[in-house]
Amino acid sequence: MGIGYEDESPEIDRRFDTLWVRYAATPGVGQPDLRSMHPLRQRQAMTHLLCQVCRKSTFGRRDERHLFLMRSRADEPIIEGEVTAVPPVHARCAQRAITECPHLRKGWTAALVEHMPTWGVAGIVYDRRTLDPLPGPGPGGGGLERVSLFDSETLRWVVAARLLVSLRGVEEIDVRHLANVADGQPVR
Repeated sequence: MGIGYEDESPEIDRRFDTLWVRYAATPGVGQPDLRSMHPLRQRQAMTHLLCQVCRKSTFGRRDERHLFLMRSRADEPIIEGEVTAVPPVHARCAQRAITECPHLRKGWTAALVEHMPTWGVAGIVYDRRTLDPLPGPGPGGGGLERVSLFDSETLRWVVAARLLVSLRGVEEIDVRHLANVADGQPVR
């Protein structure tokens, strides 16, 4: 039991035994919306550890870690075990993002991370009796609900829009100090 699309294709519409929101995939068409991230592109970036700015692999650092850059919450650092939907970035892309991204102008935090196990999804949870969407967290109840992959009962009733990972082996850094280093490699 759970929700699904009438014309659902398990290979396309489900990942992690969870139904995913359908969203048009038209790369290079339209204007970027910096307030949100395309659900399919976000999931691909998280699954394959692609840079959220340039969409290229973030593998290749000598120390085998990945750089995460996020909007700061009251000057709090990224912490061990933090759950996020924000994909990793390259050092150069992070430097560009802190100067150009409107979300980061109010403050940002960064960390090098060793492991990023999949934690769950964020999406809209539907009522099992009425099939109406349940109010999400945040002002007006419009936010996405976080659901752990271990909560199999709720996963059957969610339409996911974000893949979430848990950050492990976290070392807080200041990306501005990476000015002469590109992803662990000296810049020449």
